[in-house]
Formats: sequence, C-alpha cells, structure tokens
Amino acid sequence: MKKLLIITLNWPAPEYSAAGVRLMQLVSFFQEEGYKVTIASTAEKREDFSFDAVETVNILLNHSSFDVFIKEMQPEMVLFDRFMSEEQFGWRLTENTPNALKILDTEDLHSLRKSRELAFKNNSIWTSEMWKAHEMTQREVASILRCDISLMISDFEIKLLSQVIPNAEELLLHLPFMVATPDDNAIADKPKFENRNDFLFIGFGGHAPNVDAILYLKKEIWPIIQSKLPKVKLNIYGANFPQKITQLHNTKEGFIVHGWAKNAHEVISNARILLAPIRFGAGQKGKLLDAMLCGTPSITTTIGAEGMQNDLEWNGQILDDPKAFAYAAIEAYMNQETWMKYQENGQQILIQNFNKNQLEKRLRFKLNQIRNNLDSHRDTNFIGKLLQHQTMASSKYMSKWIEAKNKY
Repeated sequence: MKKLLIITLNWPAPEYSAAGVRLMQLVSFFQEEGYKVTIASTAEKREDFSFDAVETVNILLNHSSFDVFIKEMQPEMVLFDRFMSEEQFGWRLTENTPNALKILDTEDLHSLRKSRELAFKNNSIWTSEMWKAHEMTQREVASILRCDISLMISDFEIKLLSQVIPNAEELLLHLPFMVATPDDNAIADKPKFENRNDFLFIGFGGHAPNVDAILYLKKEIWPIIQSKLPKVKLNIYGANFPQKITQLHNTKEGFIVHGWAKNAHEVISNARILLAPIRFGAGQKGKLLDAMLCGTPSITTTIGAEGMQNDLEWNGQILDDPKAFAYAAIEAYMNQETWMKYQENGQQILIQNFNKNQLEKRLRFKLNQIRNNLDSHRDTNFIGKLLQHQTMASSKYMSKWIEAKNKY
C-alpha cells in the first residue's frame, strides 16, 4: 500500500479552524487515492483527535529517532503542514528518503499575513515590497523552493510569489478549499430569509485577524447597525477567546459573545447575515466559505474576500469603510430580494471556484506528473537544489561551533 506521511507541529483541529478542515480534506483525497496516511506531530498527543484509518505518531524535534522512523517507513510522499514543519524535518527527509515526493501545504502564506499585520500595527499601507523585506518571507520562500510542489490556497499569493520565484508555475499549485458542489435541494433545505435572525461573526480566538475584527465590529460597525436595528443581535462564536473579547459581552447592546460553537454550520445557517470585517491576514477565510455553504450572505472586506471570488459577484458586499460596511449589512438584513441575490451569488462561487471533483483532478494530475518525472522536475529547480546543499550553511555553523568550543 502506498504511504503518505504528514508532518505537523500541531495536531489538526477541524472543529476549531479552517486550517484543520483544509488538512482533513487533503487526508480524504489521499485515502481515496489508495494511500495509507500517517500524521506525525511534535505536539503532545490529543486524545480527542481521530480520523478514520489514519495512524498518528509522536515525533521529536532535533532528534535522530526521526531518522530511524522515516527509514523504516519509507513513504512515497511527504506532506509538510506549513513551512515550519519543512524547516525542522525537510533536511532529514532529503537525507533518509531522497526519492519521496515532498509537498508543502502552506495553508496561507504566513509571511504575507505577518507583513500585513505589521503594516496594520504601524498604520502603514501594505505593499509587496514590505512583504519582500519581512524576515519570514525569506524563510517561507526557501521552504517552498526546497519542496517539489507547494499547495497554494489563494491565487493572489501565487501572483505574489511569482515575483521572487523564477519557475513558480512548476513549483506552485493553486488548490483552494475542496467542497462538494451544492445543489438546489441543499439550499432549499436551509432556513429561509424569514426564519433567520440576527447577525453573526465566527472565528478562532487565537487568530489575531479575528480578534481585531471583533474589536472593530464593537467600536466602529455595530453601533451604527444597532442604532437602525435596535432589536437585532450580533452573535459572536469562536474557541479560545482572550479576555479582551469575552468582556465585550453586553446583552443591552445586543453584542453577545458565546464562545465555541459545537456545530458551526448550524449557527451560520440560522443567522441572516455573517459579518467579517477582516483588516489583515492571508489565504482564504473558512468562515466565508462556510457562509456560502449555509446559504448565508456575508459582508466582508477586500482582504476577507481575497482569492475567493475571481470575477464573480460576491456573496454579499465587499467594503473597507466601516460606515459603508454597516449600511450594507443593514440593507442585506432588511431586503429579502437583495438577500436572495447574494445567496445565489455564493452558490455560483462554490460551483465555479471550489468544486471538489475538479480540484481533486487538478491535484491528482500534478502529483502524477511530478512523480513520473521527479528527477527532471528537480533538475529544473536549481535554486531549490542549491538551498538543500550542505555547504550553504556548513561553514557558518562550523565557525560558530569552533568559536563556542574555544571559549572552554
């Protein structure tokens, strides 16, 4: 049986985050392709984590026991969950299983998210030059170059990376979230406009863009909405909210902080409008995809909708001005005709941009192409081969070791 090893620093949490959902989608794909899937993590084992027919293994950082483990396993493919996993274990894979095809799932481009967050905190307008200058960009791009293929969830991020990676079309594969195409019956089963109430925000509380979005809602957007719709509530859901979020709970203002939702699709399906004023971040936003799947229109920002709609009309409105954002939310909440148009827009985005069968076909073709021509594929990636050569850093660290040794 073919073997796939997934290396991650943290166990997937699909019940909490879109990143966990994404990884489980990939697990399902490889299982359908006939692979035995093993997930290896450096984190303590989560007793509540289980996935059908997936083996779980604990591995140690900076320890030769991983070399023994990987030599015995001999996987045909290795998937790194985020570039930090490749930094830690990629070189060990190259030494011990050189013929294994190496895949990097970036989840989102971390360097983009971090550089945008830095620009936001400094009240600066983000530019691609800021991204190029960020320390994490060099690390992340180097990791991409060391892998045979990197899965990119957003086409915006591919365009950005193409500025610095000469053979980007060979090393990057656009692979958004993969979801089953909805049909008319699926939407018909969702609550109708008149049976839905209130606004909703949902997002993991350990993610800085989500925390900022909630604070932004509370200060700039919700007061406008509440002044026009005083009986309507904004329900806030998410795991691991910090105290500065939980203390915003105020029933008189209709700002209700619930915490974790056991069934995210249920609460989204019962809301009339999802609000997502994301001001920095990267990748695709799982909450906005879930809103489309639940037939719930959304009001979001340019960064929120980035890489999701292409040339299609949005599942609501995309606005960066808080006042315009609030009034668009009010209009969508009150006008059934507008609401239904937005809902239909969302279904078209799902059908054209997130079709599971089409995206799996794209992934299958690319992996087979690389696997059948692995040597020639690697030969075209000269910079990647250069970055894996031991001489790139050996003289530096030998010098440091000698310097440290001479002190004693």
